[in-house]
Amino acid sequence: MKVFNTKSKKEPDLPKGRFDGDYLKSWLEPLEKEPISRFEFFTLKGDASDRSYFRVNYFLKSRPTEASSLIVMQLKEAGSEKEPDFNRMQKFLKHLDMPVPEILYYDAERGLLFLEDGGDTHLEDITRSSPDNILLWYQKAIELIVAMQTRVTKNMQPHCPAYALKFDVEKLMSEMDFMIKYYLKGFLKCGLNQNEESKIRTALLGLCETLAGEERVFVHRDFHSRNLLIRDNNLLLIDFQDARMGPRQYDLASLLKDSYVVLSKETRNELLSYYLQRMEEEEGQPIAHSPFLKIFDLMSIQRNLKAIGTFAFQYMEHKNERYLEYLAPTLQHIQDTIYSQPDLEPLGNILKQVIPGLNPDNGSRATWP
Repeated sequence: MKVFNTKSKKEPDLPKGRFDGDYLKSWLEPLEKEPISRFEFFTLKGDASDRSYFRVNYFLKSRPTEASSLIVMQLKEAGSEKEPDFNRMQKFLKHLDMPVPEILYYDAERGLLFLEDGGDTHLEDITRSSPDNILLWYQKAIELIVAMQTRVTKNMQPHCPAYALKFDVEKLMSEMDFMIKYYLKGFLKCGLNQNEESKIRTALLGLCETLAGEERVFVHRDFHSRNLLIRDNNLLLIDFQDARMGPRQYDLASLLKDSYVVLSKETRNELLSYYLQRMEEEEGQPIAHSPFLKIFDLMSIQRNLKAIGTFAFQYMEHKNERYLEYLAPTLQHIQDTIYSQPDLEPLGNILKQVIPGLNPDNGSRATWP
């Protein structure tokens, strides 16, 4: 599920997609146990997804001026999934008391999923509107990571879609090949010959092999400021259908090296310390900080490279320019990381040969220690 802010215009849309007011009344009135007088439909801004999203405001006849609301997720194709991974994952997480939206109704034939409306306020919005509270809210986000890595991981069952999926070498490397195709060759128009591409892939393969060798836990896979909603002074977890098993550092890197919200180095380090402290408390044993943080850096490089591949894909394939502004902060994350420790210099040298934004000669002050 991806829930984003509604359009800036205040007027509602006409009914969209595979549903209308009469259809909604057919199942919503029995659920509410009273008639509905009218509806308002709003198109929501989706993310890099093949699903469509809508907000529906509805007014009960007993309360004609008081709107209730729900979210409609329209799957890519009608009748394609008897039970989507989103539904299976939601049931699994809900059973483990994770904060996820309720599923109100699923129409498999029409490919429509009706969800509890978690509102429009994301963690990203809080960082803009209440910067003094960033630490508090990010600690809440880390508590969710801790819960996923302990309670959810320990209760993993074969019926959970994440059970059989993992970040192995093949999966991690496929994301790097995606980046090479759409960012290096597509967006940057790098004319790589076979030897040059082989050199890049070899370096990235070593990175992926190291990450794939780590202990695996349940990871959300897209745990960032736009997939955490604020509701009743707590966080609501969305867009979890692609979860799989991966390194402990994966979700942490997604959150702290986010393309949409750039945290200060001091804040990031404080949050890393908070995570390590909480995990040591939960697991009852110390964590070797230095090796953990080294993998965190490697994971953040892979994750950020994957992100720029996605942003480039959206532009190259769908002419979607809305992610181009996030290329610079994402590249800065990568640059800061590869220049943070000497043993990343070989990888950094290879990457900066093909990605100008990583070269300190382009205005950055970064240097290796």
